[in-house]
Amino acid sequence: MRLKPLHRMLLRDLWYLRGQVVAIAVVVACGVAAVVTSRTAYESLVVSQDFYYARYRFADVFAQLKRAPETLRARLEAIPGVAAVETRVVFEVTLDVPGLDEPATARLVSIPERGVAPRLNAVHLRVGRRPEPGRREEVLVSEAFAEANRLVPGDTLGAVLNGRWETLQIVGIVLSPEYIYEIRGTDVFPDNRRFGVIWAQRDAMGPAFEMDGAFNDVSLRLAPAAVEDGVIARVDRLLERYGGLGAYGRIDHVSHRFISDEIKQNQVFGTVMPAIYLSVAAFLLNIVLSRLVATQRDQIAVVKAFGYRDLDVGLHYLGFALAAVAGGALTGTLLGLWLGSELNQLYMKIYRFPVFRYEPGVAVVAIAVGVAALAAFFGALGAVRRVLALAPAEAMRPEPPASFRSGLLERLGLGAWLPSSARMIWRNVARRPLRAGMSVLGMAFAVAILVVGHYFVDAIDHLAEVQFRTVQREDITLAFHEPLRADARHAVAQLPGVLQAEPFRAVPARLHFEHASRRVALFGLEPDAELRRIVDTHHRIWQVPPEGVLLTAKLGEVLGVVAGDVLRVEVLEGERPTREVVVTGLVEELIGLMAYMDSSALHRLMREDASVSGAFLRVDGSRAETLHGDLKRMPAVAGTTSRLGMLASFEATLAESLGIFTRVLVVFAAVIAAAVVYNAARIALSERARELASLRVLGFTRREIGVLLLGEQAVLTLLAIPLGFAIGYGLSAAIASAYQWELFRLPLFISGRTWGFAVLVLLGAALASALVVRRRIDQLDLVAVLKTRE
Repeated sequence: MRLKPLHRMLLRDLWYLRGQVVAIAVVVACGVAAVVTSRTAYESLVVSQDFYYARYRFADVFAQLKRAPETLRARLEAIPGVAAVETRVVFEVTLDVPGLDEPATARLVSIPERGVAPRLNAVHLRVGRRPEPGRREEVLVSEAFAEANRLVPGDTLGAVLNGRWETLQIVGIVLSPEYIYEIRGTDVFPDNRRFGVIWAQRDAMGPAFEMDGAFNDVSLRLAPAAVEDGVIARVDRLLERYGGLGAYGRIDHVSHRFISDEIKQNQVFGTVMPAIYLSVAAFLLNIVLSRLVATQRDQIAVVKAFGYRDLDVGLHYLGFALAAVAGGALTGTLLGLWLGSELNQLYMKIYRFPVFRYEPGVAVVAIAVGVAALAAFFGALGAVRRVLALAPAEAMRPEPPASFRSGLLERLGLGAWLPSSARMIWRNVARRPLRAGMSVLGMAFAVAILVVGHYFVDAIDHLAEVQFRTVQREDITLAFHEPLRADARHAVAQLPGVLQAEPFRAVPARLHFEHASRRVALFGLEPDAELRRIVDTHHRIWQVPPEGVLLTAKLGEVLGVVAGDVLRVEVLEGERPTREVVVTGLVEELIGLMAYMDSSALHRLMREDASVSGAFLRVDGSRAETLHGDLKRMPAVAGTTSRLGMLASFEATLAESLGIFTRVLVVFAAVIAAAVVYNAARIALSERARELASLRVLGFTRREIGVLLLGEQAVLTLLAIPLGFAIGYGLSAAIASAYQWELFRLPLFISGRTWGFAVLVLLGAALASALVVRRRIDQLDLVAVLKTRE
């Protein structure tokens, strides 16, 4: 089939500008791959989560209480909007795990006897079998806890059950939609080595905890048209006399919230980063096509003179843009599908769904390719408009030469002090400010992308540094089953290996302000606390106020309060009093929702004698084994938390999941930076080929004209670095503002290594591009370049 003239012209242009076309395609491929990867990860998480929840009947509302008779179930089922109710016995117990020196903690959850399916929160059996009826020592263990401690069916665990030492036998390893994210108490990150979930038969747990015919935990599934707030209010009223700790919906369930935040993370990645990449691609297309139009003025004139319509010529240049983008879109789609598959394999390990559905839809690919096509269109729009505006007679004439006049160097008298090559470089930059500005902007975006790509590494490292080395300075956090008298502090301080002990009081409460409320723990600290401190994002240490409550800024945002507002505090333990307390300040912490009080002020609020819920311990490492052995058999101890264990868990969860995208972004950013710098250098050579050839004819050596061109590129590259830093910082700030979630907030922190990494990659790309351009300079055909267009 014979090609039309415009088609042959298009193919010739694509081949002639193949370097720039490849550079644009690379940028587009990175953007499309980011879209496809993040969107497929997002959709797979949503589909897999919904499937898991539905198949294993994950509840909608949860509540804990002291003790209620089983007969209360009927009244709960009668609440309008309630479709199903599951009552359970749940206690936290101390474990002696083989191979683990420290005491571990388990949440012991009751399940119906074999053959009776739970109405809600069913478990998925991975390995082994379910407990046999009458075998009270047989239990099921969560997979995360089992893998962290290398436990298999047949292993045994020592446990303190209601003050009595018992031996439990593992018969099965399971998963639960309720504990995708296993966490205890007021912790924020899981510690699978030292905390797990164990399921035992109801008839075994009832007698062990004096709960025959009673329950202390209830889950509810709502009917489709139910109003959750109304159901929660009715549940609270029913459970209040039984020591209810406040019902809450699925949105406040820690495991569900963490998964929801992970989904939000993929939405951010799938929106912000591809937008940046494709904006750069559009920018590059605009530069390339603008340059192409400038050099093909005579061809455009001839084509129009032969009768081609403006629309035909405009579509020709738009076709150039689409051809440059098409290859990148195809490559990016294939790369994104592969990365999405690899990412979802990792998600299966992190979140332990029984089935993880990876179903990349046509819509995802269509969105990615459509966005790339839009980038091509907007990138080509300016150049196409210039094509349409060119009249044939005007286009047949060469562009008028630029008007030259004395520049800043001459007016200041500095020109004589500079070598001729430096003066020529400066004049060329100063007399074409728009062209120079566009080149600087393009390379600045490359620097910005590098900064943003590495920002996540810095933010995660900084978060860990602040939380686990500045805020938390204890070795072990000790928690009691029930608040103990103040003299427990001295008993803890006398334990072998304890160098320092700081008690704390934690009171479950629901904070109310106007129409907003949130269930949190009032955390009572001593005024001179050293092991657990309140530190903001600027590393400032805050003291607990002598009166009132200090809230994390995120909790203040959730409640809609500012300093000076009065909160209504509904205490959820003991006699469940309702008090009022003044908000004394808001502190920008990075993790969790916290409400801090002076321990004495909290005791006065509760109208109780001094009591402690636990203690922060600094421990002598040489005696830690003895201490752990004693703690394992203390009936009052509900569990211990290791700071280093939490740090390891943090790195294995948040850091790992964010790190996947971070590594991809850094690679993409480096590739884009190289493409942008190469594109700028090649365009500069094309635009100045005639000028450089003239200098060669006048006697300049290849080295001298190389210095002129590459020196100019060096100046523009150096100017781009500070601008790129500013753009990168602004983009990082925008991303940080999107990662302000309740479980954690990413700080706006960019390290020196990130700035240095961005500079090194840019300079490396500039050096590689310089070598390519220098080779092109050596190969200039002086006769062809100097031919006059007539």
